[in-house]
Amino acid sequence: MATGKMLAFVELDKKTPEKRPPDLRTHDFQEIYDEYGPEVAERQAGRCSQCGVPYCQTHCPLHNNIPDWLRLTAEGRLREAYELSQQTNSFPEICGRICPQDRLCEGNCVIEQSGHGTVTIGSVEKYLTEMAWEEGWVQPISSVQQLDYSVGIIGSGPGGLAAAEQLLRAGAAVTIYERNDRPGGLMTYGIPGFKLEKHAVMRRTRQIEDGGAVFVLNCEVGKDAEFSTLREQHDALLIATGVYRARELDCPGVGLRNIIPALEFLTASNRKGLGDVVPEFDNGSLNAAGKRVVVIGGGDTAMDCVRTAVRQGAASVKCLYRRDRDNMPGSRREVANAIEEGVEFMWLTQPRAFVGESHVSAVRAARMQLGPPDATGRRSPEMLTGQDFQEKADLVIKALGFDPENLSDQWGAGSLEVTGWGTVKTNYRSHMTNLPNVWAVGDIVRGASLVVWAIRDGREAAHSILRHATSEIKAAA
Repeated sequence: MATGKMLAFVELDKKTPEKRPPDLRTHDFQEIYDEYGPEVAERQAGRCSQCGVPYCQTHCPLHNNIPDWLRLTAEGRLREAYELSQQTNSFPEICGRICPQDRLCEGNCVIEQSGHGTVTIGSVEKYLTEMAWEEGWVQPISSVQQLDYSVGIIGSGPGGLAAAEQLLRAGAAVTIYERNDRPGGLMTYGIPGFKLEKHAVMRRTRQIEDGGAVFVLNCEVGKDAEFSTLREQHDALLIATGVYRARELDCPGVGLRNIIPALEFLTASNRKGLGDVVPEFDNGSLNAAGKRVVVIGGGDTAMDCVRTAVRQGAASVKCLYRRDRDNMPGSRREVANAIEEGVEFMWLTQPRAFVGESHVSAVRAARMQLGPPDATGRRSPEMLTGQDFQEKADLVIKALGFDPENLSDQWGAGSLEVTGWGTVKTNYRSHMTNLPNVWAVGDIVRGASLVVWAIRDGREAAHSILRHATSEIKAAA
């Protein structure tokens, strides 16, 4: 067994997994980062300073026991390290790939703050879980008892799947209703393969199905199944739909052809990569090949769009964002990757109108400056007069964020309480809605957020449902 040495950061520099060169990786949708080998993983894990108060763990939404599984990795005790990591995280290999570690665990690493370079937590997490799959350490989902309790889950994204995994382990009967033809939600159809290859999602959904969950695909609540009927069919119902309604621009010309929402563009690309027939891609409507592409927005979805457009063979790709680079909401790592791949960022720029006859041909934009901070503490963008300009465009992608769909109207669930933002209102501890035996988790409660927060919500809601189930079963006995 290898003997790891901790506190190695004083003599060992941070080493991230190698990235494939931009001129190679921009021609496919494979993940851009290579994986650690065993020796490198153990040595990098050994850079952890084993803090008495681990800020990495505190700033992880799942509160993963990061220092302990890093130590086990450094000591070569890889199976134990994996088993510890998966105790608090239903999908560690997915978080290792797509969590913005630079804003969460790694961004709060003590040795990073002292100038030594963060421990590469996400890369070690991915290495551990891939090793676990290869070695057969990932065990089938099983339970020691069977509960006479049925749970319906609406949505098979990270929140719904995390809840399902926990409920199955406790012996509940689980049925998952998904409006798409594959499970996974945005992990399948929203996030590009160069960040999250789809086999990583599919093997987890297979594990959940093999564990006893029933997937009902192509099932849209309010159309193919009634919300009221699902409430009658199950002892408990969990809403985990996510948020999909694209925010709109209020600009002249916004209705011109070839101005499209980000999710339509990303879904078409992912479906094509999965081997589906996608007429809108094949006829060029949702394909950036040969086009001058302008993406509007500064979050992670915008980064997914610009990097996808590059891989589709766009003639040029530009990102318009109304603040500067330091005030972008998206991952700085993703911005850096996009720049390496040839994306041009036009900071402090806001669209004012779209130009064209029937199809868009240009974006008329204004130059901006940053004024005083707003209520959130971010400096507010202010338009500069007399500095408008036009940027030629054949395809404009709107990546402005997402709002919740109106579930009350779509589902005929007018008594379901929502917030002023349209998200489902829940008890923040139990995740229960105002409706009896109905819970809700993830983006439909939080607004558009991170996969890791949805996983946390799903696990917490599952435990809340199980406590409720136990009390009901005891009362009926």
